[in-house]
Amino acid sequence: MKFAHMGDCHLGGWRQQELQALNMQAFQVAVTRCIQEKVQFVVISGDLFDSAYPPIEILKDAFAEFRRLKEQNIPVFFIAGSHDYSASGKTFLDVLDKAGLATWVDKHERKGEQLILLPTIYQGVALYGYSGKKSGLEVADINTMKLQDAPGMFRILVLHTALRDAIGSLPIPSVDEKKLPKVDYVALSHLHIEYVKEGRVYSGPLFPNNGPELEELKGGSFYLFDSGIIKRIPVVLKPVVVLTIVITNAYTGTEQILASLAHQSIKGAIVLLKVKGTLEQGKPSDLNTAVIEQKAKELGAYCLVRSTSALYAAEYSLTIPNQEVGSIEEDLIIDFEKKYPFGFGLQASSLFKVLQMEKGEEEKAIVFSERLLSEIKKGGLL
Repeated sequence: MKFAHMGDCHLGGWRQQELQALNMQAFQVAVTRCIQEKVQFVVISGDLFDSAYPPIEILKDAFAEFRRLKEQNIPVFFIAGSHDYSASGKTFLDVLDKAGLATWVDKHERKGEQLILLPTIYQGVALYGYSGKKSGLEVADINTMKLQDAPGMFRILVLHTALRDAIGSLPIPSVDEKKLPKVDYVALSHLHIEYVKEGRVYSGPLFPNNGPELEELKGGSFYLFDSGIIKRIPVVLKPVVVLTIVITNAYTGTEQILASLAHQSIKGAIVLLKVKGTLEQGKPSDLNTAVIEQKAKELGAYCLVRSTSALYAAEYSLTIPNQEVGSIEEDLIIDFEKKYPFGFGLQASSLFKVLQMEKGEEEKAIVFSERLLSEIKKGGLL
């Protein structure tokens, strides 16, 4: 027996067009490998798409790959994941099933509080599936799960959930793997990890789904089951170059980043730019991201992924000795101009004076607005 197991494809998940295209390419590469390996069938354990309603272009490209498999007489069996699951029951996964391009194996019935999974039979194989749901809501059902008997069959259980011995210390709902029904293979996804233990296999993402995964995994994977041997198949399409830069001045930070890029070999690579630090001058938005992206393209990078989640603007603070309240405002302005000698810092004094203007009792609003605008122009604030 030979079959492929993939999941967490998240097609359509990246907003960045270059990475969205690469994500789809990973799926195409996996399908090609399945055809080359002449697998008997393919199992997809959830999150084929990143949402229940993916963009039309993503659907067209994905359906074309299912057509390729069908033309090679390789059936696909799947369940929904927490991303492509829809509480309303409406999802484009239904279209795959109705069009005969793949078979949804989430078939079950309830007997009291117990969930009974019904098998989908194919060439001596019984496939049982239960779809993942938002926020781990499938866990309670799985803990009551039983399988309808299929004597003499090779049994595959397809789940999109978290197993207790796979999550470590993460405080999320999880299934006790010891209570799962005894089967020959458990096809899992949802946790983007490498995990193969006693026939339980997490497929891993077919392509990294975010910046941290790009940094950690560098690529994706799926699995082949070949006569009892479970083999991980890496899917690495582009090198990933991680560039971490610490800056303290947002006004000079762009030049600092450009200089660092120029010293990197990034041709054809996905560049993950991690900018971190506490800014003594300026704010994160003062970085010229357009210039940085243009420089990366000139150096031949496939694309640039920016991360500034660890870049902070310093909290402004001032220690004022005992003094009269009237002089505090003046000291604040002087101290601010010293610390931030760019842009607004040089105009703070003029702005404070303008903001202190008051509207006269008999003065019409339009007259006050014109007077205020005139003072702003005089102070060079416009």
